[in-house]
Amino acid sequence: MTDYDVIIVGAGGAGLAAASAASENGASVLIVEAAARTGGSTALSGGVFYAAGTSLQREAGIEGDAPDAVFQYYMTLNQYKLEASLVRKLCDDSPAAFEWLRSIGVEFRAEDLYMSGVDKVRRGHRAAGGGAAIAEALEGSFAGRSVDVALETRVETLLIEEGRVCGVIVDGQPVRSSATIITTGGFGANPAMLAQLYPDAAIHGDQHWYIGAPTCRGDGILMAQTAGGQISAANRGLLLLTPGFAKELESYVPGWLMMVNRQGRRFVDESIEYSVMAAVLGEQADRIAFGIFDEASRMASKTTSYRPAPNWTADRLDEFVAAGTLEKADSIAGLAERIGISPDVLHTTVNRYNDHVSAKADGGFFKPASFLRPITSPPFYAARICAAIICWTGTGLRIDTRAQVLDAADRPIPGLYAAGETTGGMFGECYASGGASIGNAIIFGLTAGREAAALARLHAPLAATS
Repeated sequence: MTDYDVIIVGAGGAGLAAASAASENGASVLIVEAAARTGGSTALSGGVFYAAGTSLQREAGIEGDAPDAVFQYYMTLNQYKLEASLVRKLCDDSPAAFEWLRSIGVEFRAEDLYMSGVDKVRRGHRAAGGGAAIAEALEGSFAGRSVDVALETRVETLLIEEGRVCGVIVDGQPVRSSATIITTGGFGANPAMLAQLYPDAAIHGDQHWYIGAPTCRGDGILMAQTAGGQISAANRGLLLLTPGFAKELESYVPGWLMMVNRQGRRFVDESIEYSVMAAVLGEQADRIAFGIFDEASRMASKTTSYRPAPNWTADRLDEFVAAGTLEKADSIAGLAERIGISPDVLHTTVNRYNDHVSAKADGGFFKPASFLRPITSPPFYAARICAAIICWTGTGLRIDTRAQVLDAADRPIPGLYAAGETTGGMFGECYASGGASIGNAIIFGLTAGREAAALARLHAPLAATS
């Protein structure tokens, strides 16, 4: 006899979407969540859903965008090193999943639609109220249905009998189900797993820090491995650049900086999207860069609603000089010596950059003219920049398009499903866009919930006679 048709481990975006879909399809559901509240990392996010061919795009006058174009973008951006079938489903299902979110009460406004990737199409659908509003609507969608939620409770392990996952062990006691869905998020809060599965997120030691839910320790991945679950390609995720001033989230460093590598040379348009900046920086020596600017830029620096950067205001920058996290010198040569790069090369780079500023056109990397500021007024500053903010982990359980967890022989493990950040295969070295992770959570959460409910219906006659 089963205690529930479906057990879901983890109550973030993927878990809540799975619970909604499973309960809508008649399943009795138990959600087990380690935190004191539901929502997980989704509730902490900016609430962006990445999709093409939506009603909101049409409301904003964007016609003709479609999942086909997104599929080509995803695959090309990552040199086709992705699980094509999963990416195809992610793209194809995104319009319907977005409309479903609207139907359960998530508000999306046309003015909040923006270019969240490097594809130059407005596909980032930002929810009014951010990720917390998405999580609230997801939980509200299954109100009145047969869904129980156990908070501040950790699953110890999966219940496995004769090669089949048939529930979980909680507080030493078995809780049985026809299907189990793992939606425990990533492993950003587990340093040991980061070192093993996402080494790029560990190379800078204590400078790394994680912005997601502290309960995301990779428990679900480890649990599924005990049932034979396979792990996708390692070293996948999203890192954000940081000068190490403070452990406060800023998605961008200011685009008006001139960024140079260890050799003192520019290597990128400093204003490009955060989704690919870490991958570009990863190609540089020691994987670090220096953001160079002058006193006039410091005095003019302020935070804005567009790309807010509260740590880069004039007063705070002075504080960071005093704290020793921002270098300052009276000359370019002196600054180069302080940061350990060639004064001659840095002089050449600064002079060339100033020529671009005078011409109001960046002939080196074609940064928009609005981000060009001269570096002429002493003193001069250099911020040491590295990709150390762990935003999201992209290595996880391998699944198929039905959200079934696969074993080492690529066979579905009976009774076991997974969705969201717990899974892998859909993202490569470059993060596709802002909103891709929430899209993944919702789309595969809904899929897992429907598939688990269908499996429970198949087992219902057996449960009734046991």
